[in-house]
Amino acid sequence: MRAAQGAPGRLHELAAAGAGATGPMAGVPLDGNDVAILRLLTVDARMSQRAVARQVGMSAPAVAERIARLERAGVIRGYRAELDRSLLGYALVVYVGVVAVQGSDQPAVIRALRELPEVEDVHVVTGPKDLLVRLRVRDHEHLKTVLFDRIWSLSGVDRTETYISLGQMDPKDFDRSMLDSLAASRSS
Repeated sequence: MRAAQGAPGRLHELAAAGAGATGPMAGVPLDGNDVAILRLLTVDARMSQRAVARQVGMSAPAVAERIARLERAGVIRGYRAELDRSLLGYALVVYVGVVAVQGSDQPAVIRALRELPEVEDVHVVTGPKDLLVRLRVRDHEHLKTVLFDRIWSLSGVDRTETYISLGQMDPKDFDRSMLDSLAASRSS
């Protein structure tokens, strides 16, 4: 990223511009029971602690303490309903590569993008673009409004490149695959 070159700590500042932009520290110590609990919760976050305890062969209070520790450590970041956004009228997924004005306040650009209701997430990236923004919009007319009236008018945005998603694969259960890999590495 051009603006981060030669500026010590600038990339960290950009990555942390939005709340939740940085994840838990790498290397949070997990044992086999922690991984088993996480696997169960990724399948059904509404599973009771008592049901989790039965599945992993622990007491409910012990499971409750482990879940609380995983929450405090940031491994478990929250519990939420997964919505079908297309059924709510936001069927179009669009990716926008943003080139920021050289020398602009990029954390301010990230914060401004984050405030737009159509912005799903913003990534600081390497390569010819500075930011990769994922939008959820109703249709092409809504996209035009978001680009023309909101994104292009932001101070610090030099130019954009827009990619309209024509389809996607069924979501991969990445968390479960990752936890399976962690469990396998612990047993070998």
